[in-house]
Amino acid sequence: MKLFNMKYIVGGLLIASLASCSKSLDKMPYSDIELSQSFQSVKDAKTWNTGLYSNLRARVGGIYTFTTDVQADQLNASLDFGNRNGFPHRWEGFLADDYNIRDIWQGYYRGITNANIMINGFNQITPTAAEEAELNRYKGDAHLVRAFYYSQLIQLFAKPYSATTAASDLGVPLVLEYDVTAQPERATVKAVYDQILSDLDQAKTFLADVPGVKGSPRFTRDVVTALEARVKLNMQDWAGAKAAADALINSGTYPLITDQTAFTNYWHADTDGESILQLTVVAPNELSNANNIYLGYVPAEDRFTPDFIPSQWVVNMYEEDDIRKAAYFEQKPLLIQGTDYDDVWLVNKYPGNPAFFTGATTNYQHEPKVFRIAEMYLISAEASARLGGSGEADALTRLNQLRTARGLDALSGLSGDALLIAIKEERTRELAFEGFRLLDLKRWNEGFTRRDPQNTAYLSQGANYYTLSIAANNPKFVWGLPQNDVTINPSLTQNPGW
Repeated sequence: MKLFNMKYIVGGLLIASLASCSKSLDKMPYSDIELSQSFQSVKDAKTWNTGLYSNLRARVGGIYTFTTDVQADQLNASLDFGNRNGFPHRWEGFLADDYNIRDIWQGYYRGITNANIMINGFNQITPTAAEEAELNRYKGDAHLVRAFYYSQLIQLFAKPYSATTAASDLGVPLVLEYDVTAQPERATVKAVYDQILSDLDQAKTFLADVPGVKGSPRFTRDVVTALEARVKLNMQDWAGAKAAADALINSGTYPLITDQTAFTNYWHADTDGESILQLTVVAPNELSNANNIYLGYVPAEDRFTPDFIPSQWVVNMYEEDDIRKAAYFEQKPLLIQGTDYDDVWLVNKYPGNPAFFTGATTNYQHEPKVFRIAEMYLISAEASARLGGSGEADALTRLNQLRTARGLDALSGLSGDALLIAIKEERTRELAFEGFRLLDLKRWNEGFTRRDPQNTAYLSQGANYYTLSIAANNPKFVWGLPQNDVTINPSLTQNPGW
């Protein structure tokens, strides 16, 4: 049997059970189901599918989102941050046994393990004609979630995709079968991306009859297309990325928000807004990972003690008429090391939806917005600009459609490097604090220098904080494989610099 829960058999109970051991070991335990018995019906598949979404909700947001952001250049550590996420922020002492690295790696691979079990198990179920569409949806979900997890792993733990070296660059282990004894080697970057595309093809087939709807809490054929656009951008398949992103934009299903109140409500109250995929949260038992490092509200003082504070240059990127500024930032009173500071800009993108409070004040809970249409405009714009020629006009059109929706003036006369710089700046504004910044710098082959803090009096001091400078070729843009995994699996090769 694959599963057998023995944890309740202790002391005298263990001694008493020995006489009937051979008979009882052949029985199913009351608290677990043997794996081969877990896929008898479509009802069983539905149970697994419910777990898929619960597990996905636990693998977006929190450290899965903000770890790369604190490692990048938009945030400064406060004097009260207590070294939480300090190693990636400083790039010093950031080792392969770091808990962020370990937990993210394990979280994604546990999700992949469950997806592998589901893909294999669903094929053992024979549905009735009336159940076939339902089972196909569950199959599509399993392939899509596996593609999503691998797309995250390959961005974090491998070099950016390069057509000339992807067939030899080390990626991450490809594990497609459930085998607890396996010690897989790292597949190449190309092999991992090929598997992602293969899973997307499977998901596209199985979810073909599941239309996209604004704010969908579940996978749809549009979610497949959104992940395809993101993946192909990372693969430098400019034409493929543009085609996928444009398909979603042109569908008209996900109009851009143009109103300040509506945009703020989208982020603060989790209206469906522009979401292609927005996962369900229900208090108190179905909660998400919280992006809780930005505010640190202290009710007794009615002041804030955040771990990380945005740099002034980041706030200054947003014009006063930009509807994102009021949704993403707010000036608040701080209490840092016993000293009060007034009117400090804080990240207010995740203040906590009152509908999900489990106490008197915020728990920073929100419905994770995994894919939204604004990203598709940025993918289309960047891919079009990279294609050059007539694509530059398309790029400027998409860029201006996003800008004007957010309350900004349209740009004109841009081409070449100037156009690409404008797209990068817009991407930085739109996707701030959603986990993209470090990965964007990495694939653009750009380093950074932290600059323009709001006020150094309440910030952690030293060369590895608000003046840190990192070159584009720093090896820690590519995360190290968790040290424990490298130790127990001699087939794994560690990344350089770790």
